[in-house]
Formats: sequence, C-alpha cells, structure tokens
Amino acid sequence: MTDLSIHAPDPSQRLWRRLRSEYFASPLGSILTLVCVAILGLLIWWVLDWALFRATFEADARAAECRANGGACWAVIANRWRLIMFGIYPYDEQWRSALACVIVIATVVLSCLPRMWGIIRLAAIWLFAALAFYILMKGGALGLSRVSEEQWGGLALTLFLFVSTVVIGMPLAVMLALMRRSEMPVIARVTGLFIDAIRSLPLLAILFTFAVVLPFVLPAMLTGEKLYRVIVGLAIFFAAYQAEIIRGGLQGTASGQEEAAKALGIPYRYRISRIVLPQAFRLALPATINQIVITFMETSLVVVVGFVELLAAGNAAYNTGEWKFAYVEVYVFISAIYFTFVFGLSRYGAYLERRMNVGRR
Repeated sequence: MTDLSIHAPDPSQRLWRRLRSEYFASPLGSILTLVCVAILGLLIWWVLDWALFRATFEADARAAECRANGGACWAVIANRWRLIMFGIYPYDEQWRSALACVIVIATVVLSCLPRMWGIIRLAAIWLFAALAFYILMKGGALGLSRVSEEQWGGLALTLFLFVSTVVIGMPLAVMLALMRRSEMPVIARVTGLFIDAIRSLPLLAILFTFAVVLPFVLPAMLTGEKLYRVIVGLAIFFAAYQAEIIRGGLQGTASGQEEAAKALGIPYRYRISRIVLPQAFRLALPATINQIVITFMETSLVVVVGFVELLAAGNAAYNTGEWKFAYVEVYVFISAIYFTFVFGLSRYGAYLERRMNVGRR
C-alpha cells in the first residue's frame, strides 16, 4: 500500500539549505562569507579579551595596576559609581537620590501597564510620584535637609528632565496640534508660526535662552529656578515637534467620523477625546516613540547651561584623580545605561504597535 501521509521537513535540513543558498551559492560568495566570519570572530575575541579576560574588576584596585594589566579597568566604575549616578548631590544624602530614581522608574513602568490607562489613575500616580520625588530630592520636609537644585545630578537629574519634559510637553503638543487645525484662521496661523519658530531654532539656543537670557528680561518673580526654566524650554521644544506628529495623525483619520459625530450632536470635547485623538495617536505611535527616544538623548545637552546630568557626571568621574586614562570604560558604562532605557522604550513601542495593530487599517 502506498504511504500517502505528508512528512514535515526537517528544520535542520531546511536551515542548512537556506544558509547554502544565501551564503554559499557560488565560490566567490563562499570566500566572502568565510572572510566575514573570520573578521567577526577576531573582533569578538578582541572585545572579550579586553573586556573580560585581561580586565581588572577589583573595587580597591589602583589605576597603575589597571594600566599594567592592559585590559579594561572596570575598577574605575566601582570607585566612581556614586559620582556617575548621583553627580554632586551631598554624599551622605545620596540614598534620597537613589530612592527618587526608583520611584520615577517604577512610575514609568506602572504607567505602561494597560490596566492603568485612565486619566484619573495616571494623574493620581504621577501626582504622587512627582510629590515624592520633589520632597526626596529637594528636602526641607519630613526631617530631610534641604538640597539646592544646582546640586542635583547624575541619573536622577536625567530621569527628572526626561519625564518632566514628556509629561509637560505631551498635553502642550496636543493643544498646539488642535489649535493648528482650528477653523479660526487667526488661531491656526499664529499657532503655525509659533511651531515653525521653535522648530527653526537649535535646542542649545532654546536652553541658553531659558537658562541665561530670561532672568535679564523678566522680573525675578516670574523666572523661578534655573532648573525649572530649562524644563520649560525642553517641554516647548518637544511640544513643537510632537504637535506636528499628532497633526499628521489627525490628518490621517477619516473626517467622516468626526462629521457624523457632529451631526449626532456630540459635544466637541467628546468628539476630540473619544473619537479623533485615539485614532490620531494610534497612527502617530511609531513617530511618537521615536520622538520620545530622541528627547531622552537630548537631555544630555543641559550640560551647556551648567547641570551635571548623567553624561557630565561620567566626564567628571574620569577627569578627576588618577583615572583619566579610563574614559572608555566610563563611556561604555554610561552607554549601557542609555541603551537599557532606549531598548526598553523601543520594545514597549513595538508592543503597543502590535496591540493597536498599527499599519493594519
């Protein structure tokens, strides 16, 4: 009797056929593949040899011992990690800065959970987190000593700048996007000019204006601390770019739905908040995630107006004492921190795109 059953192909044989057809299809292709594999293997070996096999990990190792070994000197991280993570925050109070970082990260993670997506819930969480962060960092209450904003630094300052910029800038961006598509020509034209003016300026110019120029122009009672002026500048810069992203999403929504809701007598605020904006954010999600990632990177520019954020704290870590030769190790450590946050944001953005079926209209 003839066997009519269908046999599934062996996965290993399928993989080998694919590799042979793509990388060993011709003699020249085979040679190029082997050369690339050899070069990649040498690079991997060189990195492992420098970073692991000849590296110095002991926290009490001195700089001369590290240089003699010839490998990576991770001892500089063990010796300077407080300066990198907390900047010039008072040494005995750095536990407050560490706890503030944990609160910010936990709040961001909690806000990413779908069950927490509600205006009242998110507002309550962020209000509590902002109050806790400010009391911990600033002090002056609950028996905590007062610490000036000028002394905030390291990872805590970077997270504070990033979260504050997005939390303040996102509602401002929504408002600007709606004003730009207003049926009143004056409002739409003035909003467009404002967005174009902000986008035509480099971020460094905006930071310098808010940090240095404003105190000479406005009364002291209107300017406040330099740190908060810098946050306002970052938020306005973020809002100008994000408003254009949201406006693109608004233009991509079907206008018939809003017109139908208007014909049914649904008030404007419900048409916008329940029908138009959710679709616009869904369409604008990939560009929004990209803008948020760029904003996280741009917080490092506040060093030009005198703040010791994460990257500036790293520079100070190897530029003091005997560790000036270990700048590569410090930058690798800081890059790993940035990569962790950016990779997490990117993966969460990809999860949201799958959940909302972005691109499958």
